[in-house]
Amino acid sequence: MWIADHWKDYEILDASSGEKLERWGGYRLIRPDPQVIWQTPKGNPWKSPNAHYHRSSKGGGEWEFFDLPEEWQISYEALGLTFGLKPFSFKHTGLFPEQAANWEYFTPLIRDAVRSGRSVKVLNLFAYTGGATIAAAAAGAAVTHVDASKGMVTWAKENAALSGLSGAPVRWLVDDCMKFVEREIRRGNTYDGIIMDPPSYGRGPKGEIWKMEDNIYGFMAETAKLLSDRPLFFLISSYTTGLQPGVLKYLLSSVLKGRKGVIEASELGLPVSSSDVPLPCGAAGRFTGEE
Repeated sequence: MWIADHWKDYEILDASSGEKLERWGGYRLIRPDPQVIWQTPKGNPWKSPNAHYHRSSKGGGEWEFFDLPEEWQISYEALGLTFGLKPFSFKHTGLFPEQAANWEYFTPLIRDAVRSGRSVKVLNLFAYTGGATIAAAAAGAAVTHVDASKGMVTWAKENAALSGLSGAPVRWLVDDCMKFVEREIRRGNTYDGIIMDPPSYGRGPKGEIWKMEDNIYGFMAETAKLLSDRPLFFLISSYTTGLQPGVLKYLLSSVLKGRKGVIEASELGLPVSSSDVPLPCGAAGRFTGEE
């Protein structure tokens, strides 16, 4: 398991009965988590959260707020990054902390390439609020950030500013990822690193339907055409239950057949302060290119 264990501003304090108790900076949140199927005792720390997201039996749910600001910030000191947070639709805060394990993976690949004199181009698809975009830009890459949500792209720009990267070479694009990839192939553009964290289900800006199990293979096969002749990496993450690490490894092996490099896959995880066992938070597959 690849564990994001360098956080200081984020912590899973405990997990039980379908929920996790988290510390985001100075605030404690209780949020649902489908992986937490055990029922260990909930002690005193659970009794006074700053906010609690209650899942509805009919789907979705809603926040119950006690003492939480509309927005606040946390930092990932290991890479010098800062993120703005706010509670919004379906339990999210605007950041997936487990992704720090992936930031730590590709940061030295980019830095080493840049130090050797290479200009590194990275494509981040389904880029959300820009955690990976900002990490790649901080490492020295020119990044193309693509997400179908205008609000998420705006949020990502704000995160870049918080991290002192307003002037970094980032293209911020509101677009359907598949259509963007198709256009880039026609244009002949290539990238040295590709990052994608596709949703299980989603809609593009013009109502395009995305369903992970139906679309991911074809999408990855097309996106692989955008890799440069000397690729640094191809990274895919997924929280979709059916896409286990072995599936991601098989997908990468299929769409990158003939490419020289190493393919790995593993669960992503976060430490739990009350336990010696980390909490699984989806999976990731990584192709690391060879010179």
